Amino acid sequence: MKKLLLSIAAVLLVTTPVAFAAEHDHSGHGMNYLGNAPATSAHQEVVDGVKATFNVQTMKDAMKAMGMEMPKGVKETHHISVSFNDVKSGKAITEGQVAVKVQAPDKTTQTKELMGMHGHFGADFTLVKKGSYGVMCKFKLQDGKERSAKFWYTVK
Repeated sequence: MKKLLLSIAAVLLVTTPVAFAAEHDHSGHGMNYLGNAPATSAHQEVVDGVKATFNVQTMKDAMKAMGMEMPKGVKETHHISVSFNDVKSGKAITEGQVAVKVQAPDKTTQTKELMGMHGHFGADFTLVKKGSYGVMCKFKLQDGKERSAKFWYTVK
């Protein structure tokens, strides 16, 4: 239970600046809440009129950027997030169900439901082995249509 609470606290700490950014136009600062792909995005694609932008960030880097130390007991190493925008209007889509399955280089998998977090959906994953990870996402947004996206992410 303690590890779960620490993990949730870490996610909240990582996403606090995101909550602030979602309410302000930071398109020139690499944020993705207005449909602009940040320089650090891991993958972006359009699926049936919805632009999905994925970001992969180490927990350590996220905590360091906020001037904080990594909480003890957190085993997850990376935060994977995805934001969705309507292609026609550019408006953020913030409601829906999102799940991500990550396949490690050794073929083991992790599957998690992503939590809505002020403009994006995200969850923490353990990506400890070097190599290519398959990231598969299924999402059902406000229009009720099921969509999917997938890409490879390399841990060096």
